[in-house]
Order: sequence, then structure tokens, then C-alpha cells
Amino acid sequence: MIQHAFEQLGLTPRETQLYQTLLKLGPSSIRDIAEHSGINRGTAYEALKQLQSKGVISYFPKGKRRFFMAENPDILLSLAEDKRLQLDKTIESLKSTIIPNLSQQQPDYHHTDVRYYEGDDGIEWVLRDILNVVSQQDHKEYCVFSSKPIRPYLYRPFPNYTKQRVKLGINVKVIALGEGGEEAELSERKWIKTEGPVDASYIAIYPPKCAIISLASNNFPSAVVLESQDIAKAQQIIFDTLWKML
Repeated sequence: MIQHAFEQLGLTPRETQLYQTLLKLGPSSIRDIAEHSGINRGTAYEALKQLQSKGVISYFPKGKRRFFMAENPDILLSLAEDKRLQLDKTIESLKSTIIPNLSQQQPDYHHTDVRYYEGDDGIEWVLRDILNVVSQQDHKEYCVFSSKPIRPYLYRPFPNYTKQRVKLGINVKVIALGEGGEEAELSERKWIKTEGPVDASYIAIYPPKCAIISLASNNFPSAVVLESQDIAKAQQIIFDTLWKML
């Protein structure tokens, strides 16, 4: 924990060790610092110069030698506040200037981002992605094609998914392939009758993304997420047209 905090302030493990050594020793010569820290004099001296430049130690001459001393630990809080201020300025610059300028440099073509996920962890990631994406939209709604065989496996890794969806105020429209499926709050459902068994499948349309979930051998779930405004729009048109017909 301590080392992680020092690293966030820009101090290396060696610099951290030397600073703590100086706190214990008080004003000390390079020989004493090297002896008590276990770091050779040349390396210790270079690290002490870095610590001085960062403002956490200082030195004073005593005869022909330099004596180093650690600043009060309160200096660390000042360093953290300075870094936070710098980070806030960087974030603001990224939002207002850097990212818009970089975005303009991208070629003007429609790109499809395709990602693959497997297992319960992968399915949970996809379900959480649906909630994250839709919850940020003005019209909080997404659409789903779902077959009966997928349902026992779909929410297994995320059993409170529906509660989370409702809590976020997200509506869902479902076209169910075959019988089954339970009514839930903030949801609408229509059915397509099928003859014979249907494969396990689940397609979620949540522009600019579409997610396709299916079962491989031994009922192992896998998913593909396509991020493409064009594909999502086409799938939405298909869904909306079919919804009106049912």
C-alpha cells in the first residue's frame, strides 16, 4: 500500500527506501545513508538528487561534505495535490482539445469493432455492457430476439440482471422464438411460433452495438459483440418491422 502510494507520486522503490531511511536517521551523510539503506554510494547519490528535484529531501553543507535530510511527510500530500491539479488540467485538455483533434485525424469510414467473449464471465460482461450503453442514452430501450433453450444459461452469471435493468429505468422489447419467457417490469414481449426445436440464441440490439449469444458444445456459452452504427441500424429496422407485424 505504501509503495503504491509513493509510485503514484512518481517515486521509485529505491527513492522510497532512501526517503524512509532519511526520516529515521535525520540529517545524514551519503556514507551513512548508503550504509543504513543497503544501497551503494554511487546509486544512492543519484537517487538522492532525484529526490531533491522532487522536493522531498534537501541538503546542507557541513564542512566539505553534504548532509541530506528528509522533508516533513506532509510534503507528500502537497505532491499529491499538485498531481491531482495537473491531472484535472490534462483531463480537461483531453476533452476539449486533444480527443476532438485526434478524432478528426481518423479516416472517414465506417469501422466495425468485433469482440468475442466466452463462458459465464464473458456473458456477464456482455449483459453489463448492454446496461452501461443503454443507460447513457436518452431513449433507454433495447431490443432482443431470444429462443427458449438459451434462457437457463443467459442470466446464470448475472441473476439480478432484470432488477438492475429496471432500477436503471431501461425498457426492453423481446421477440421470443418459441414458447416461454416471463413477463417483467419495463418489458414488452411478442412471440413467433416455431415448429420443432430451435437452437439456443440471443440477439440484443442496443445501438451502436449488437450482441449475439449462443451455446457451443456442452452448453458452453459464447458471445460476439459487433460495434457498428450501420449494422445496429439495419438490425433495428428488421426488428421494428417484424414487431409491427406480430
